[in-house]
Parts: sequence; structure tokens; C-alpha cells
Amino acid sequence: TPFDGSIIEEIRKGIMEAQVGLNPVADGLLIRISIPPLSQERREELIHLMKQKLEAGRIMIRQIRHEAMDEVKKAEGLSEDETKRLEKEIQNMTDKVIGEIDNLGKKKEEDLMQI
Repeated sequence: TPFDGSIIEEIRKGIMEAQVGLNPVADGLLIRISIPPLSQERREELIHLMKQKLEAGRIMIRQIRHEAMDEVKKAEGLSEDETKRLEKEIQNMTDKVIGEIDNLGKKKEEDLMQI
């Protein structure tokens, strides 16, 4: 139910033009959208898209790691042992976050493949 009922037709047209596979029907002051069941092909498309998003996330995490490593190397007054400890800590945090991303991806892929 839109807040402003006078734009219901524009909302319906916007959903149609988005080409997301939904068929909205304006019913008075409501928009009804029936969501079709996922086909195997659509599931595979969603998994492919998810994998692209996960890889983009991994790349961002690696960029943050690279920036943090540069900051540690540029920091003045740190001993060599402290520098190595901080670099190891940054790498451990990076590995942990990438592991979480991978686990979330595996869970989501299992969810998408269930019928």
C-alpha cells in the first residue's frame, strides 16, 4: 500500500520497467505482486551474482589489509617486532573476515539450491 495512493500507477509501471520478473497488479489502493517460484536457471543466476558480490567483498577486504599494512610500515617509532606483530594481527583479522564471507556464501548457496 503506497503512502500516496495517487501514484499507484507510476509505482506499478516502475516495477514493470525494472524487469525483475515480477508482474504487479494495481488493485484499488494496493499493488499486488505475485512472486513466481524460482526456476533452476534463476537459482543459478542468483548464485552467480552472489559469487560476484562475494568476490567484490574479498577484494575490498584485501584493499583494506593493504592500506593497514602500509600504515604500519609508515608508522614511526615501532620496533621491528611490533611491526611484524601488527602485520600478523592484520593478516589474521583479514583471514577471519574472508572466512566469514566464504561461510555466508556457502550457506546462501545451500539455501538457494533447496527446493
